[in-house]
Parts: sequence; structure tokens; C-alpha cells
Amino acid sequence: MPGDGFTITSRIRNLLRSPSIKNKKKCKESLTSKVTLEKVLGITAAGNSGLTCDPRSGLVAYPAGCVVVLLNPKKDRQHHIINTSRKTITALSFSPDGKHLVTGESGHLPAIRLWDVAERRQVAELQKHKYGVSCVAFSPNNKYIVSVGNQHDMMVNVWAWKKDVVVAANKVSSKVTGVSFSEDSSYFVTVGNRHVKFWYLDNCKANKTTTPMPLLGRSGLLGELRNNFFSDVACGRGSKSDSTFCITSSGLLCEFNSSRMLDKWVDLRTGAAQSLSLSEDAIFCGCADGTVRAFRPADLHFVCTLPRPHPLGADVSAVTEAR
Repeated sequence: MPGDGFTITSRIRNLLRSPSIKNKKKCKESLTSKVTLEKVLGITAAGNSGLTCDPRSGLVAYPAGCVVVLLNPKKDRQHHIINTSRKTITALSFSPDGKHLVTGESGHLPAIRLWDVAERRQVAELQKHKYGVSCVAFSPNNKYIVSVGNQHDMMVNVWAWKKDVVVAANKVSSKVTGVSFSEDSSYFVTVGNRHVKFWYLDNCKANKTTTPMPLLGRSGLLGELRNNFFSDVACGRGSKSDSTFCITSSGLLCEFNSSRMLDKWVDLRTGAAQSLSLSEDAIFCGCADGTVRAFRPADLHFVCTLPRPHPLGADVSAVTEAR
């Protein structure tokens, strides 16, 4: 009946206006303004793009949900960047000078965000991906940022970040797990499931418009390793700047020459391999069970296996021999 409906509506309105509801809202707002993140315990990186280090300062950055943790390992001190969109951060990378950090997100319409590391504030935002972002990286000359979408997004974008525009873009058909720029910033390489591809930036330099140009890509010649899953990639430095090094999840370290051809490979003698890092003098391969093997870039000659860190809770002073 109309009278009953009016009575029920009135009761609901009176309940919403009651002092207890208002007090709860005020308490929640007050609590939100007072609660701050003090420390993130542990490091969990979902992939190779989930951990980055500034070689100049030694600062380490990794995501924890919608937060970027900036860790100073020497002082064991943390600072935090909180993503304003509250979306989970999936990939991040430092700029060559260490002054900026670029992040990619998961979810619908994820943004590529650029952060000032010292002030921990956002300085740029770009939304060109429709779904999640799997990899981000700065070019060594600090002019470009490349972002690679996940297997549902399938887009590779090159961003002239100082102009806040995408200058080149193309699609990728495979799941991408790693990206690396050449030393001269003329191209970058992506790797993934049966995928090693070289992307060239000649069109980016010639593009004077705000409309993205087609990004030119050429597949690596994989030969008999064409069915492998390539976990990570690192372009050569110094005398090996024309080479590109990759590792497979099955445990092979591979070298591609300047013609994109698979030149040589060595067996890492491990059950699995996930990550790769190099300098002019050494290649470091992250393998299963915390094993790190070092090789010489000139000829892929094995150098050594690094000692593994001690387990948590171990008494280091009581250790009498290397493990």
C-alpha cells in the first residue's frame, strides 16, 4: 500500500541521517588520513620486468600491488611511490640517469606512468594500451620509452616521453617476457614464446607528426631453436654491441649476430633459466634454485657459478666452508 511504502522510505531516510552513520564516515575519513605505509616485507617479482636497479645509485625498485618500493640496500631504507589509479603495477624500469622511473599497469586501459624518483611524484601519463602491460624500458639516449602489452593487448608502443606522444606502434603476436635496447638506441629486441624480434626506430626519428608511425620489426632467425620459450634478453655492450644475448626457459644461453641470426649457444646446465644481465665483461644468467652462472661475452666461455646466499636464519659466523 502507498502508506506502507512511504513509511519504509521514511525509516530508511531517517536511518541514513542518524548520528551513528555520520560518525562512522568521519572515523573512516580520519583513519584514512592518518594511516601511512611504513615498510613492505619481502620481494615478489612476477617476471623479469618486475625488478629494476639504478646502476649509479644502487637503488632497487620493485612493485607491491599498487605501490613501487624504492629500496636502498646499503642503508636498508625504503621509500614508496603509490599509484594514483590504484591499479597493480606489473613492470617498471629506471631511466639511464636514474632520475625517472617508468611503470606499466594491469587491468582495463592501463597507463604508462613516468615518476620523478627524488620527489616521488608523477610527471607524465600515457594511455594507449587497452589491457595489461608486460614490459617497459628506457632507451640508453633517454629519448624514448618502449611499452609492450600482454598477450591480450598485443601492442608495442614507442613513446617520446618528453613530448608525451607515441611516435611509433605495431602489433606483436606472441607473449613477450623481456625487452632490451641496443647501446646506440637505434633498435630494441623483444623475446617471448617462440619469439625473438628486432624493432628499428628509423621511422621514429623521421616522424614529425603526432600520429604514430608503423614500427618496423624483423624476426630473429632461430634455426633449430625456433620452438623454444625465450625468457629474457640483453643487447651487447662495448666490443659486443652488435650482438644480442638471450636465454631460454630450458636453460640455453644464445647469441644473435648483427644479421639477427642465431650464431652460437651454450648449455647452462640447469633445470630452468629466467633472467639475464650483462656488462662489457660478463654475462650473468639467473637459473633455477637461486643459481647464477657467469660467462664471457666475447666467446660465451663459462667463468664461474656465484655462491648462493645463505638461508634465512642461518648463523653466518658458524659457516666454515663455501657451499
